[in-house]
Amino acid sequence: MPDYAHTDHASKGRADKARRLAAYVWHRGISGAELLALPAPARRKLARAAGTNPPGTDETWTLVARLLDEKDAWAARHPDHPAAQRECPDEKILWVKPPVRPWTTGGTATPDRHPS
Repeated sequence: MPDYAHTDHASKGRADKARRLAAYVWHRGISGAELLALPAPARRKLARAAGTNPPGTDETWTLVARLLDEKDAWAARHPDHPAAQRECPDEKILWVKPPVRPWTTGGTATPDRHPS
């Protein structure tokens, strides 16, 4: 039985899907490293939001991350080009959550004590 995943037709399909996903993700300001750090359910949801069936393997996501890195490098070299402007950077927060900073009290923490 032939291995469809490694045929020329499958490679072309993977590349097409990766380009569609990368275009959507790049406009949201998500880097390649941030994309690969997302949990699988979040990546599947992101693919659906992009109007694409979620990739079945990490191979496609790795290709998307590489395309994002290439586009970031290109945009840094051509900051005034219209294609270097992101359309929806404010949507990044929907996908990539900033780290939560712990509350600090400025001193040592003590448990609240209530009078009995």
